[in-house]
Amino acid sequence: RLMPELPKFDDEDLKSYGDEEEESALSPPAALMSVLATQELLLENILECIPVGEFAVIQPLSDEFCLVLGYLLTWKLTLAFFKAASSQLRVLYSQYLRRTKSLNKLLYHLFRLMPENPVFSGPTSEVPNKDTKTYFTEELHLDVK
Repeated sequence: RLMPELPKFDDEDLKSYGDEEEESALSPPAALMSVLATQELLLENILECIPVGEFAVIQPLSDEFCLVLGYLLTWKLTLAFFKAASSQLRVLYSQYLRRTKSLNKLLYHLFRLMPENPVFSGPTSEVPNKDTKTYFTEELHLDVK
């Protein structure tokens, strides 16, 4: 709930970023970027031996699973922050992500975490073999209990 409110504070300082000759960048919230940088390093250590194109098998409720989930949830917060920002602020934030290569790292991690066969194994009430349900066609509920 808080993330959509944060870009308002950067809107006030937006005018000071447009006068420079060099392409300017503005960091999303420093605390969020600090957590993201730490998680990127941890994920690199977990996924370093897996090339892009191969997929990592992460066991549910393991330490690795918790780290990956935390990383993906941090990106979810970052995207909620971006969604609430004005288009001018998005440009500055995206320049920061480009300079830190965070978006590139996200894509590398996603391509190594994505399962080879994304078949959804959750409860289904329909007739089997009618349509194969995948993680891309079904809505996932990530409620913490």
